[in-house]
Amino acid sequence: MGEQGRAANRDPGPQRRQQRGGTPEPEPSQEKEFSPTAVNLLLLEMMSYLCRAVFYLIPVYLCGYLGLGVSWVLLGLLLWMWFKKNKGSKLNRLTAAYELLEQEKETICKQIGSQHLPAWVHYPDVERVEWLNKILAQAWPYFGRYVEKLLQEKIVPIIRASNMHLSAFTFTKIDFGQNCPKVNGIKAYTKEIDKREVMLDVQISYIGNCEINAEVKKLCKAGVKGMQIHGTLRVVLAPLLAEAPFVGAVTMFFIQKPHLDINWTGLTNILEVPGLSDMSDTMLVDLIASRLVLPNRFSFPLMSQVNVAQLRFPLPHGVLKVHLIAAEKLVPKDTYLRGIIKGKSDPYAVARVGNQKYRSKTIKENLNPVWNERFEFVVHEVPGQDLEMDFYDEDPDKDDFLGSLVICLSGVRTDRVVDEWFPLSDIESGQVHLKLEWQSLLANPDKLCEANGEATAMVIVYLDSASNLPKHHFEYSNSEYGARKMKNSYIKKSDNDPNSYVLLCVGNKSMKSKVCCTSKDPVWEEAFAFFIQNVHSQHLHIEIKDDERQCALGMLNVPLHRLLKDTDMTLDQRFQLENSGPNSFIKMKIVLRVLCIEEPDSDSIYTGINALKRGPVPLRKPKNDKHQTKPQNAKQTPKTSTSSEDFLAPPVPQPVKPSSSVIEKPASEKVTETKPLTHSFPRTPLTPNLRHLKVMGPSMASLNSFASSCFDHNEEDIPNGINLEGVSMGEIQLTVRYASLRQCLIVVVNCCRNLLQCSNSGADPYVRMYLLPDRTWPGRKKTTVKRKTLNPQYEEKFEFFVSEEDVKRRTLDVAVKNNRSFVSQQRKELGKVLIDLSKEDLAKGFFQWFELTANGQPRS
Repeated sequence: MGEQGRAANRDPGPQRRQQRGGTPEPEPSQEKEFSPTAVNLLLLEMMSYLCRAVFYLIPVYLCGYLGLGVSWVLLGLLLWMWFKKNKGSKLNRLTAAYELLEQEKETICKQIGSQHLPAWVHYPDVERVEWLNKILAQAWPYFGRYVEKLLQEKIVPIIRASNMHLSAFTFTKIDFGQNCPKVNGIKAYTKEIDKREVMLDVQISYIGNCEINAEVKKLCKAGVKGMQIHGTLRVVLAPLLAEAPFVGAVTMFFIQKPHLDINWTGLTNILEVPGLSDMSDTMLVDLIASRLVLPNRFSFPLMSQVNVAQLRFPLPHGVLKVHLIAAEKLVPKDTYLRGIIKGKSDPYAVARVGNQKYRSKTIKENLNPVWNERFEFVVHEVPGQDLEMDFYDEDPDKDDFLGSLVICLSGVRTDRVVDEWFPLSDIESGQVHLKLEWQSLLANPDKLCEANGEATAMVIVYLDSASNLPKHHFEYSNSEYGARKMKNSYIKKSDNDPNSYVLLCVGNKSMKSKVCCTSKDPVWEEAFAFFIQNVHSQHLHIEIKDDERQCALGMLNVPLHRLLKDTDMTLDQRFQLENSGPNSFIKMKIVLRVLCIEEPDSDSIYTGINALKRGPVPLRKPKNDKHQTKPQNAKQTPKTSTSSEDFLAPPVPQPVKPSSSVIEKPASEKVTETKPLTHSFPRTPLTPNLRHLKVMGPSMASLNSFASSCFDHNEEDIPNGINLEGVSMGEIQLTVRYASLRQCLIVVVNCCRNLLQCSNSGADPYVRMYLLPDRTWPGRKKTTVKRKTLNPQYEEKFEFFVSEEDVKRRTLDVAVKNNRSFVSQQRKELGKVLIDLSKEDLAKGFFQWFELTANGQPRS
């Protein structure tokens, strides 16, 4: 702009003057002239420069005006540099994202072209099986024809025979449509199962446009037009055989109740009425649950030698006893004046394991309720079944949600006893105090303990079938029971076979089997479980009934103490029925098991939920609260104890004060030294004047970090000629475990011992952690600062939310630092440790002491 302005205002040259006919004149001296636009731009640039200078100098002026030191100016400069670095990295990430969006295929191919992908990329935990969906889509029409033929030839005659009013029942249309079921994923289990079986979890989703219509005498028409069902179907292939077909049977069942939604047509449209809709869906889901949801199973035998009853009704894995103790800091949901005034809540809890469900009492107007209630659940599948708890605020119209909690029962089974506060999910605040006890089922009468108001045993009844049942009580010879029962009632004689069911009672609890229609030899094939408080006094009472005839077709009374003397505490036989025909029998299998909390395995004592703490909850209290004393020498290497008490009580490191000599205490003051479960490094006596030592140079990995844990080079603090090669820098105790349910790595910083002394008062240590290669500020974890100690106790838990596959490629960077002032000359770094997580079994977890070194690598 300036050149154009000067060219426009310049005097015409000699050539133009000659063209006008004038004589040439000498050129005047060239003067630089600026246009108004150029002057305005220059002024704007100067004003912008002055404003930036004033903006930068104002903090310096304020520091001088307020009498602050230069350190505050340097701190502001560091904050500004940190801001600029984060801003630049953010722009770089955005630029890379834009490039990936525009050239996604080329970028990905360029990045993975020279790399060998790990196996988990090709074989993830839950696999997508699109090939199976293609097969289902191709075979779906033929499956529809098979089911149509099955309904017409098998189901219709059964429905017509069930009731005289349905004698004209028929299907008018059966069409399963074009949409076939889809398998969203399959997960195969290889751990925690029997070696002679294969277990698969199949995620099924069916959104079908099927249409099935039925009618009775062309008057009552009903049908289904469209439905959807979603659920996880577990398929067990067992037992595996060494001969064709290599699998003895296929067992299928739903772990949880599936989600079901049906679009009704015709007369069944009445089920869509509000109120009836939920009821009808619940009844249908319960009908499915009675056949295909745990503890019920459906088995297809592939070989005649396989015991199908054992596959359909295996023994439960255990009993979960849930003590709902209390909760605190719940969210207030009751409000007044349209939310202006917040009140409290009326909390209650709903606990579920599979189909079993319990509700606690309601605590009125309390955000820190105390329940002290106990629930008992029979656990049939682990892994698979979880403890689900939902908390609500009871209201007259609709209960408000107060949080939820899901606990994996695999960890509870490992720890046996868990007593802990659990934070609630899907809510702002709140935590609940639970005590969970895993009771094993033992076939050992010696483990039977006194009742004390709680269940001590469990009896499982496998109801198989009955034979030669009478039609009514007049058919059996001894009719005293029937005559006494029917003394004031009218007996309707009928020639049809009875519609019988079984009523089982133990104490005050009774259960009812399904009804077998019109059969003197009914087959039930169901399982029932009862909790027993006193085996020696309680009985199992059984009655076979027919409601239409209002009479008992047979009775049986089995004292439970009889099973204590039988082999494996089991009775599997045909029992003669009392008050029935002479040849009337019932076939059952009765199993008695003692409930007992076993000791945790020594190999898995720190692998469950209690791995988040210092150790598992003790199953029994120690005999003496105070440790017995014995002599101890500071120079001796500690011995590892293997007693059961050591496994139950977590190790507590004893504080060691730095001194130049070892002073032995009197026998009355000596303390027994407790040892950790895992290998601990031998202690090195502390040197009083560690500030006269020199630290080796920082490692390259530390120099590349943004917040590195490398040691500071301070010649005044560390004179030349001395290094830390042969000196212990202390140890740190960590508990590390991966929680697959929450998809996070859990690290518990327990304590440190024998740290380096930074001043006459010791040190002010804290622990900093990164999950490498992430060194960003949000990924940094830090404990609280412990003042004036060389043996700090933290017991703080941290969580890194990463996938299970990604965490195996990470390294945990743990550094112990001294909290010094900005201008202090004390040591900053006290040591670090680098833990390669790819070499650890994170699902099992570990609880270990680690030696601190300058570069994080173990000393050779």
